[in-house]
Amino acid sequence: MNTWLLQSAWADPFRDLRRFQDDVNRLFTTFTENRGQDFPLINLWAGEDGIVVSAELPGIDPEKVNVSVHKNTLTLSGERPAEKPIEGTQVLRRERFAGRFSRTVTLPFLVDPNQVKARTDAGVLLVHLPRPEADKPKRIQIAAA
Repeated sequence: MNTWLLQSAWADPFRDLRRFQDDVNRLFTTFTENRGQDFPLINLWAGEDGIVVSAELPGIDPEKVNVSVHKNTLTLSGERPAEKPIEGTQVLRRERFAGRFSRTVTLPFLVDPNQVKARTDAGVLLVHLPRPEADKPKRIQIAAA
């Protein structure tokens, strides 16, 4: 058996594992570069009076985010700018999405588009979507016979 081959394998026993990890990272980088449909990440809360949606939008100018409501559908869209490379460096990993995005969420009930309010706080967009009075459940009084 070739002693050089044996020595090189033992010189760095994790070499192949690191090479495999680099290949997997490249594969996932390819998938995540086009993940606009998963951006922004959102949380949604619903109550009898309406819905609150929070969306992570770090580094995005709120003036460049579009929030639209139609019946029971909320759409968030805009563009997240790509980070400028730091001079004298090369990208080793790119996981953060950059580019145009559009995220549409079907809401569990109709909302009043004229009463929707949106604000940002530390890179998180909060959208309050009130439910119209006519769409709220009503308790029906049962008459005694």
